[in-house]
Amino acid sequence: MRHNGLVALGPMKLLLCFVTVALAAQAGEFVVLSNGFRIHADSHTADGPVIRLQTSQGVIEIQASTVAEFEQEEYTAPVAAASSAPEPPKTAPAPNLTPQELVTRAAIHAGLPPAIVHSIARAESGYREDAVSPKGAIGLMQLMPKTAAELDADPHDPAQNAEAGARYLRDLLEKYENDPHQVSKAVAAYNAGPAAVDKYHGIPPYPETIQYVNRVLNQYEKEQAQQQAPQQVKTKTTSGD
Repeated sequence: MRHNGLVALGPMKLLLCFVTVALAAQAGEFVVLSNGFRIHADSHTADGPVIRLQTSQGVIEIQASTVAEFEQEEYTAPVAAASSAPEPPKTAPAPNLTPQELVTRAAIHAGLPPAIVHSIARAESGYREDAVSPKGAIGLMQLMPKTAAELDADPHDPAQNAEAGARYLRDLLEKYENDPHQVSKAVAAYNAGPAAVDKYHGIPPYPETIQYVNRVLNQYEKEQAQQQAPQQVKTKTTSGD
């Protein structure tokens, strides 16, 4: 079913959760996602299809189907300083992350399912870090300079661009949190601006925005289906034993 060219995907909502907690320093673990990305956490709990990670930044919720394995981190007790002058601290080199890894990390930091942020990045720039639109939008998440400034980010820095884009999407999702069409409105607002969505009380009747929302939501559903497929196969195999 379509309405004005927009695929009728039904109400779509996202659970947003990012609660700050204080955690004592201790040995933790690494959560390895199916895409190879690793997240450090102090501990985790499972609640059906959701895994809650307790990190130094707070509590993050991710889909259990996206987790490949958990790796325990070895904890080494601190050694008392020697009497001689201490060596200057060594700064670990920043990881050389791919655009896809930057987007995944940004999504997790924002407390969002990586699939929705990846769908935005794919539609906006095709993961091109140097992309610049005719209207002046910059980078992976195609941030306008004004939006980047409001988010205190350098849009030309891929890591900051991804983080700011994910935070902006989160802000839009929170704006429409009580709306049954939360996701489609937030995606439309990312493209056309929240003022246009509010003016038309939904997806603005702009062909570009309608096509954009279709593309993002279709990609989002496709990524969700791909993530759920291994879990469904595992369930069928287990039930058949």
